[in-house]
Amino acid sequence: MLQQRIQQHQFISDLRIRLLRLHKTLLEMERIVYEQKQGQVSKRELLRLVLTDAQFDWLHRLSRLIVRFDDLLHADEPVTSEAIDILVAEVAALLTPAENGDEFAQKYEAALQLDPDVVLAHADVTLFLASRE
Repeated sequence: MLQQRIQQHQFISDLRIRLLRLHKTLLEMERIVYEQKQGQVSKRELLRLVLTDAQFDWLHRLSRLIVRFDDLLHADEPVTSEAIDILVAEVAALLTPAENGDEFAQKYEAALQLDPDVVLAHADVTLFLASRE
């Protein structure tokens, strides 16, 4: 039982790290696109833009999902396999690019076409998820 909890915690932590890398890569890509149109921004200004500018809104879904991983990692009660399965399914669904999908899916599809670093970060997450099966 203890070994299973340790493995679950490690899995959640490892997936969270991969999602953070993907988020950072997507954020960097959006920053570059923004700066090409609007000019260079400071880190402080970028933070404000991420929170308030429509160009960055689509990334909020991934941000919220990462926060849910944080909540699981810091929960007082043990994490259930079912809770992990639900989060993994949400990650897989969110990271399925689609030209005809919702805003996130469309922008994610475009990001994968635009930036090889996004492709690598995406592959890191999806291969990690596949290794669980």
